[in-house]
Amino acid sequence: MNLIIKSATIIDAASEHHHATNDILIENGIITQIATSIENPNNYDVISLENLHISQGWFDSSVSLGEPGFEERETIENGLKTAAKSGFTGIAVNPNAHPIADTKADIAFLKAQAFENAVNLYPIGALTNASESVDLAELFDMKNAGAIAFGDYQKAIENPNLLKISLLYAANFDGLVLSFPQERKIAGKGIVNEGHNSTRLGLKGIPSLAEELHVARDLFLLEYTKGKLHIPTISTAKSVQLIREAKAKGLNISCSVAIHNLIMTDAELEEFDTNYKVLPPLRTENDRIALIEGLQDGTIDMVTSDHNPIDVEHKKVEFDNAMYGTIGLETAFGALQTIFDTETTVKLLSSGKERFGVETSSISVGQKANFTLFNPEGNYTFTKKHIHSSSQNSAFLGKQLKGTVYGIIHNQQKVVS
Repeated sequence: MNLIIKSATIIDAASEHHHATNDILIENGIITQIATSIENPNNYDVISLENLHISQGWFDSSVSLGEPGFEERETIENGLKTAAKSGFTGIAVNPNAHPIADTKADIAFLKAQAFENAVNLYPIGALTNASESVDLAELFDMKNAGAIAFGDYQKAIENPNLLKISLLYAANFDGLVLSFPQERKIAGKGIVNEGHNSTRLGLKGIPSLAEELHVARDLFLLEYTKGKLHIPTISTAKSVQLIREAKAKGLNISCSVAIHNLIMTDAELEEFDTNYKVLPPLRTENDRIALIEGLQDGTIDMVTSDHNPIDVEHKKVEFDNAMYGTIGLETAFGALQTIFDTETTVKLLSSGKERFGVETSSISVGQKANFTLFNPEGNYTFTKKHIHSSSQNSAFLGKQLKGTVYGIIHNQQKVVS
């Protein structure tokens, strides 16, 4: 791939060209020149877009796809196209298809389906067989096949000894263990945040305590085992504080927050719209502010879209019966821009790579071209016409977002609108 990018403002703190507006020459997928103006004697393709900004390619640590088994929700092919059009050059894919990705063959299948794509697909292997929280899955074999972490998506490890063993075992090969934070017996039959709104609307609640007890338990186990733990999608102020204290102790802990939990609260439930039925649930304004503060002080390591396509048959039903989940790749950038400046937004969307062992490269001469292209300006209302996913279960429909993603350049390919 040979091309020239014209007049691009570079947002990359690791690059000597940070904040500069330059032309960029790419030859055979490698950056060979960055300058104020670059000639084009070889008649290479040229990218010239309004208010063009570029950054390191973005990474999402929690993406669900339907294939295999639930292709009506999303295929791998279209899921990767959606990621590319949304600015992501790498996505970590959860093991919640059918069958559950709990063997090296399952991991190899996912890798093969994404072979030579513009977007890198990084499989997360199930921590336990069939994600049933009974026996450990083939963690080492899956790592050798390409799994970057191990966790049971949106399913808590109820047996503390099982999590203890998994942390001890995975430490032998520097494996990253994911533990979804929800104490099932405390959550009970709850489906939304327990509080004033759930009581008023007559919906069964999941108390913050269900998450916080689990986080506290996991942190005690981590301190005992000296393992490597990631807690995905925390949602409460107390969880932020518990992890802040654990980091002060020097524990090997990281965590993420879903972008919709940064933007919305349980006040959205007024119309019983099942697009707002997510797990963990939308919490209170106090929790939302604490999550933002956790990102700002580094307690929370990364954001995720927690992209989870759900077909209409399982979403457009009674609120109690609807499946949890919202799509989020398409709205990740625009939503974050409504609460953070552009540089912070880009930093958050690029975070997580190191923790998940994903290769990174700066926008510098000699580096591989791994870019996201975007325009940080311009407000718009997100509607169904902006959705690239096969499923349309977006909690952001009708919301005001800011900025436009043009696409990506990665793996010697360009996906640019």
